[in-house]
Amino acid sequence: MSRIGKAIITIPAGVTITENQSVVTVKGPKGELSQELTGGITIEQKDGVLTVNRPSDSKQHKALHGLYRALINNMIVGTHQGFEKKLELVGVGYRASHSGQKLELALGFSHGIVVELPKEIAVNTETEKGKNPIITLTSHDKQLLGMVAAKIRSFRKPEPYKGKGVRYSDEVIILKETKKK
Repeated sequence: MSRIGKAIITIPAGVTITENQSVVTVKGPKGELSQELTGGITIEQKDGVLTVNRPSDSKQHKALHGLYRALINNMIVGTHQGFEKKLELVGVGYRASHSGQKLELALGFSHGIVVELPKEIAVNTETEKGKNPIITLTSHDKQLLGMVAAKIRSFRKPEPYKGKGVRYSDEVIILKETKKK
């Protein structure tokens, strides 16, 4: 049995879950998310606890069981608490600023990069003297947040010799040794 799929999900106060024709909708104080369930996967809600059920023990149903349980759990956590990703700009002259939903980056190219962020994502930039600039992205949608953070990181990935580039704040870059004479 799927260990992830059989784990129960406790529903916090202020979050409501509805199912309409295999589409699960989660509403909470931070927003609303929906996910379509396929493969005969169903949900059951009792006494503030949600369980995800599968029709059989086939390999496909086991995989979908764990997948949809994780997706629904992320929807509940996101609409209740929200998610946050921090990106750090490592490099001389690397800067970040924001105005509304536009993020402006200076990453050592001859031109600046302007990223238009979706309305579901809130952005904050911090710049302190002597420290690397930090971009903080927050949202209730974990999947969208990860995609936007990966897109920003892709503009200048950390290089392996000096570690310069855009990296996640908890990411560890293993530096290579330079060529010896």
